[in-house]
Amino acid sequence: MRHFGHIAPEVRERLFHRQPGEFTTGSPARLLSAALGATLYSPATRPQLAADIRKQAARGVVSMVLCLEDSINDEDVPHGEDNLVRQFADLDAHPGEDLPLLFIRVRTPQQIPDLVRRLGPTVRLLSGFVFPKFTEERGIPFLEALAVAEADCGHRLFAMPVLESPELLYRESRVETLEGIFRSVDKYRDRVLALRLGVTDFCSSYGLRRAPDMTAYDVQIVASVIADVVNMLGRADGTGFTVTGPVWEYFRVSERMFKPMLRTSPFLEGQAVELRERLIEHAMDGLLREITLDQANGLLGKTCIHPSHVLPVHALSVVSHEEYSDAQDILRPERDGGGVLRSAYTNKMNEVKPHRAWAERTLLRAEVFGVAGEGVSFVELLAAGIPGR
Repeated sequence: MRHFGHIAPEVRERLFHRQPGEFTTGSPARLLSAALGATLYSPATRPQLAADIRKQAARGVVSMVLCLEDSINDEDVPHGEDNLVRQFADLDAHPGEDLPLLFIRVRTPQQIPDLVRRLGPTVRLLSGFVFPKFTEERGIPFLEALAVAEADCGHRLFAMPVLESPELLYRESRVETLEGIFRSVDKYRDRVLALRLGVTDFCSSYGLRRAPDMTAYDVQIVASVIADVVNMLGRADGTGFTVTGPVWEYFRVSERMFKPMLRTSPFLEGQAVELRERLIEHAMDGLLREITLDQANGLLGKTCIHPSHVLPVHALSVVSHEEYSDAQDILRPERDGGGVLRSAYTNKMNEVKPHRAWAERTLLRAEVFGVAGEGVSFVELLAAGIPGR
């Protein structure tokens, strides 16, 4: 797998200063957690799920969650489980295909060993499980069940807890809940790939729903939770975890809208480029602002419920040439003693010690998402990624 692997090599060569790197399901956890990107959710009951997975992989999706929880009715859970077993068998019948990292979102800990047993040899296609409404009390049984299932099948399985419980939202219980979450995930650190934020559940506790022109950060009660989660669970001192961005609910913008805007070459200059950029920004303003704010607040990757969200997340995850230049300068061996230097772009100060953690995270992101060529914009990356152009 690689990000932007679905576009022609010659186009990648033109767009990237450093190509996105390849990774596999067996890559180190640190690399995979950065590579998740836009994690696309799909109900486990979809009758053509295997075909859907193949289709999305061909369109640039590198991680998917097959959901047995909120996305399906309670009475449909047995059918969803049966369907997953059939669909994994379908996927396994065509070896050599490029498939995304696949995760199953379960409701109960008991589902984990049961599904692993029922999947049999096809469990090798599974990267792990997503745990809903995670707290220390509810989460430990999930983590213990995962450890047992992994030992039974002999295949590495990751956990992705979802932080969405009311205890985490309510001010009087938030710190205690976060401390408990840290204790549980720290104990199973080698199995926890990322922590996912469930902002829709947070809003539900207060009867709120953000409008399409508002981000999660405009809803102050939600923004305060995100800040505290990053504060206590996303630190860059070696104790933190990858925390992914919240879901964007709206999908009125589709690729059918993008294509007429992007029909001209992305390398034209002048008014055509300016008009195209304005159209895209207008059509996707809320989503683009939220992705940008996710990154500014220490989140990496995003939960997605519609394929049209995937390309914007990935395009905005590509490291710019300027960021890459700054990060490399900061991490040069001769800078180990610290100091301050003017950036190669001569527009900012790079202070070596305070900016070191940022530079290290930037180079990790560059490893999986690549580095844009000098002067290559988000719009060009988005345009190149749309299938059929």
